[in-house]
Amino acid sequence: MYKKINTAQYISGFKLCLCLSINLISPLASAQMPSPQELFDRLGIVQQDVSRLNQGEVVLFNVDSSQETELTTGVIIYVLALPTQVSALIKKDGLASLDPRSISGEKIPLKSNIAVFKNFNLTVRGDDEAEFIMGIPSDQYNLSTEEFKLINSQTSKQSDKAADIYRQILWQRWQSYRKYGLKGIAPYDRGNNTVVTPSADLQAAALEHDLATNYFPELFNAWSNYPHIVLPVGVEESYTWINRLVQDRPTAILTHSFIVSDVQGELVLSRQFYAGHSFNANQLTLICLPYKKGSLIFYTNRNFTDQVSGFGSALKHIIGDKLARTHVIELLKALQKHFKFN
Repeated sequence: MYKKINTAQYISGFKLCLCLSINLISPLASAQMPSPQELFDRLGIVQQDVSRLNQGEVVLFNVDSSQETELTTGVIIYVLALPTQVSALIKKDGLASLDPRSISGEKIPLKSNIAVFKNFNLTVRGDDEAEFIMGIPSDQYNLSTEEFKLINSQTSKQSDKAADIYRQILWQRWQSYRKYGLKGIAPYDRGNNTVVTPSADLQAAALEHDLATNYFPELFNAWSNYPHIVLPVGVEESYTWINRLVQDRPTAILTHSFIVSDVQGELVLSRQFYAGHSFNANQLTLICLPYKKGSLIFYTNRNFTDQVSGFGSALKHIIGDKLARTHVIELLKALQKHFKFN
């Protein structure tokens, strides 16, 4: 269930990095895309909230989480652009082009080789670099046991070699996910016989009650069981790699997205199935619907990180939620400004 939260609470948000290259007309979308009023009713958005949206303010809604390691965010914003204009920006440059924390990124064609990562540069700092190059399992980097073995098998421990190793790791992770889906995501080795399984987090996210689940059950079934179920008609997928500052450290992120595009709106499902550090995995849903002179964007985010579990979990969640909502609102405000909302 979703519950509207008091907007006097902390406002924050997590990243929304979408670099998509898709152009399609979808009978699936035209048959099932909800209206703004349907989503208002479902989310408990009242007239006062609608008035605030019309003035360009953001409205937050609560997204229930089911796991200790999960941070959730729900945001609505009004932009003076048609859904097709918003999607054109996403398809051309991705919302990452509006994100000051994004360093670089590229689309990954479905038929690619390791050269697709040639422009990814690993930038690390002092102790981080030592832990990566020396192959020491910890929470400084999200790497599997086999990936640490790969690092340790290298005769050279020079910094320039680290980038080559990381490109190989990204290539192998992308290939494994393409072939096996969530089951192909290798666990993260934290040392001391401790592992973290981002595949389980993303499976939970795919099965949880989400903003568009009731409207697109076939899509979410394909999403949960990718790549073993044929995509519904009108759905297309894309991949990107991104290098982005997370907690002031550059990190590699691998993203897989579905998009449904129609005159009645745009739907984006996106999961970050690999992140280099700080968080384990991420799923977001974005619905962009025609509204007045532009569009309403309904956004939900499910972010998984073991940094908010264990002792002091409640306080960690408060801090994590605040940071998460701050980032996504900054990004959506940048999108709103891009289309000159006054």
